[in-house]
Parts: sequence; structure tokens; C-alpha cells
Amino acid sequence: MSLDLTRPHRRYNPLSGGWVQVSPQRMGRPWQGEVSEPDPPPPAYDPACYLCPGNARVGGETNPAYDGVYVFDNDFPALAEDQLAEINHDPLFRAEASAGLCRVICFSPDHSRSLPELPLASIRAVIDMWAAQTAELGARFGNVQIFENKGAMMGCSNPHPHGQVWATEHWGIEVAREDQCLREHREWYEGSLLIDVAEREAAGERVVEVNDDWLAIVPFWAAWPFETLLLPRFAVQRMPQLTDAQRDSLAAVLKALTTRYDNLFETSFPYSMGWHQAPFGMPDIDHWQLHAHFYPPLLRSAAVRKFMVGYEMLAEPQRDLTPERAAAMLRDACPLVHYRAREREA
Repeated sequence: MSLDLTRPHRRYNPLSGGWVQVSPQRMGRPWQGEVSEPDPPPPAYDPACYLCPGNARVGGETNPAYDGVYVFDNDFPALAEDQLAEINHDPLFRAEASAGLCRVICFSPDHSRSLPELPLASIRAVIDMWAAQTAELGARFGNVQIFENKGAMMGCSNPHPHGQVWATEHWGIEVAREDQCLREHREWYEGSLLIDVAEREAAGERVVEVNDDWLAIVPFWAAWPFETLLLPRFAVQRMPQLTDAQRDSLAAVLKALTTRYDNLFETSFPYSMGWHQAPFGMPDIDHWQLHAHFYPPLLRSAAVRKFMVGYEMLAEPQRDLTPERAAAMLRDACPLVHYRAREREA
């Protein structure tokens, strides 16, 4: 007898080795919790923004009058590049020095336009910078983590369209878990876990956006309500390996996916997103596959978000909205015209 996925069940995440509790019947429960006000549209230029062109940053530096992608070393880095390789071996209170480098990547000089509102050429320029930073920092550090926190709801301290790159000697627990799961899948099944997923999902009900090179899905094991996984449909371990054509098609799928997000609830959709790619310094990376995670917190509307608390913090992730329903809702959101563009034309 097949499992009834309309009733409470758990789903396995082969990329992390974890599980998620799915409770579809809870979508009808009343909500009397926090209701957040969506962020208002920002101006094209903010004289108080420390990321806008020509403005002074908090650390004392002045931004150039940049007209494209702009990268600089973070004025308040979470890591120190000059750390010595020291370690405390106490079995109960173990610690080690954490060396690394943190940079900020401004996507555009326009303070008002997030990633989906940028033209394709500008998104392509962001992708090229991601690849360049990966190549440069990967020559010096073991792991290069590219990510974006979008929206105040996700703790973003500045609405200017930007992301970050942290390069570290250590891999980080999420990368280490994926490395183990990707390696085990190759050993046990003689295939690539994420290429196998892309092939199985390409025409399925969890697809949100697809083109010849890329596939965006709400993964079967998604924990966040509108979580998506962006996958190449070809073998590639790191971003610098992408060809010009593959970067162009990535720009197209990124614009379409993030436009669907914004149009779903007609708000600048908050999320944390990031790229996972093969760490540097190990000889065998054939089991790796480049991919991006999008983790948005919104649940029912622009004002109601999902909290990871209680059972999620003490046991395992839990979701009410099924991944299949979430994918259908995102597919129904038009990817062609951003809602703010419609508002400007009205």
C-alpha cells in the first residue's frame, strides 16, 4: 500500500541525512500570531545608505561612483584573515582559531531594485562576480560560501541589493554533511545524487522553473514553506566552470524564480539563499554538484511567516504546506512582469 501524503508523514532529506515532519491538515488552523508589515519600496538612491555609490561607509571608506557590480572587504567581518592555526583540545570545551575573509557584493548601484528587478545583463554580471570570487578565494581557502540575506525579516541590515561571500579554512557543518551524503550516494548507487534528483524531477509536480540548463524545484524534503533548490541539469562542481551560455541561462532562471517569489504575495519576498559548491583542497570532487538553496520564511501571506521553534528546535523541522502545493502556488505566480513594474505603469 502506498503512503498517503495528504496525511501526517515524514520525508527524508538525502542531501543532509535529516528528516522533516509534514502535517498538511494544519493549513486550516487559525492564526493569531505575529503579523509583520512588508518593507516599503526604497528609493533609487538613499543618501544615508552606506552601500550606495559615492556614499561614506561606516568604516570610513567612501564607495566609488560604481555603475555595475561592486565588491569590497566587509567593514565588520565575522572572520579574521590573520588568525594562527591554534586549537584547544579539551574534550569538553574544544575550540580552534577561525581564519577567513568576508566581502560584500553590491548587485547594482540602484538602491531600489532587488535581484528580480534587475535586467538580465546585470544578473549575469552578478553571476560572473560570484564565479570570480570563487576562483580567487578558492586559491587561498578551503570553502567559499556565497549567500544573500534579503529583507529585514531575514536580519538584513541594509535594503540595498547585495550579498556576501565568506571564505574560510573550515568547511562548515552544512557543507560537510552534503559532502558525506553526496559521496555516499555515488558509492552506493554509482550516480550523482543531485543529477539523479534533477532527472527525476524535470517534469514533476514540484518544478517551479526550468530551462535547458537549470531546474528550480520545491524539493520533496523542503522544510521552509516556499523553499526551493536550484540545480544544474549537467555535471558541474564549481561556479567558475560554467560556460557563457550556462551563465546566461542561469541569469534567466534566477530572474524568473525570484520574480515568482515577489509576485506570489506582491511583496519583496524575503529569503536567505546561498550556493554550495565543491570545497577546495581535496583531490576527488566528482561526487559534488553545484547548487543553490533558497530559504524564504513567508507562510500564508506577505505578513505571516513560518517560525522554526518548539518541535523544530528540539526534534526536527516541521511544515504544514506540502512541497507540491507550494510549487503549484509559485508556478501560478507570473514570472514575466514584476508586480512593481505593473504598479509603476498604472
